[in-house]
Amino acid sequence: MNEAVRLSVVVPFYNEAACLEAVCHEVREILQREVPGAWELIMVDDGSRDGTAALIDDLARQYPGLRALHLQPNSGQSAALEAGFAAARGDLIATLDGDGQNDPGDLRRLMEELERRQVDMMCGVRVNRADNWVRRISSRLANRVRAALLHDHISDVGCSIRVFRRQCLTRLHFFRNAHRFFPALVQMQGFRVAEMPVRHRPRLRGESKYGGGIRSRLWVGLADLAGVYWLRKRALRYGVIEESRPHG
Repeated sequence: MNEAVRLSVVVPFYNEAACLEAVCHEVREILQREVPGAWELIMVDDGSRDGTAALIDDLARQYPGLRALHLQPNSGQSAALEAGFAAARGDLIATLDGDGQNDPGDLRRLMEELERRQVDMMCGVRVNRADNWVRRISSRLANRVRAALLHDHISDVGCSIRVFRRQCLTRLHFFRNAHRFFPALVQMQGFRVAEMPVRHRPRLRGESKYGGGIRSRLWVGLADLAGVYWLRKRALRYGVIEESRPHG
């Protein structure tokens, strides 16, 4: 692709062969129709064992703008996102879940709102969530505990649809489960983060591979939260201004 890429969309997949073709076709159609300028869809297979790898390879061979990345072994959602970010060429980068619950029709709205508010990352907040009560309650508890400690002012960190400027990645270092604290990590680097309502839909097929109940979302995450809290307290926050002598 010779044209500068305006938007890179990164979607991690782990054993999502049942729904990934429908997800990718919908994303591709919306990007073609609604996103001005060149775009790319980066499909990241996180060490799947169900045919996901072959499917994303087929899609990448069939359609321009689609790219397939493979992680070995299965390394988690944060690793899949980090690999996708490293490969992304867009001035703006977006993320989506691989199960079809995020509506890619919200991407253009997120891009427009990011520019209108002049922020660096625009996060989605799921309205009318299409999840069961266990996932809703565990998510609400985790969000409250995280917000109380990190003061990131993000009400739905579990919402995977986001758009951000590529400079947000300049000094960002991912670690296992970092995706649960992505907006806070971006804020630590001095970038501006905001949020807006987005649509949420039932999962297309299959069951959640990266999710879990209250135990995985709250108690198991306490060690990660403590680590991010420490990072926030110790983070270096500075800008650099260089002054040079005039020529002549």
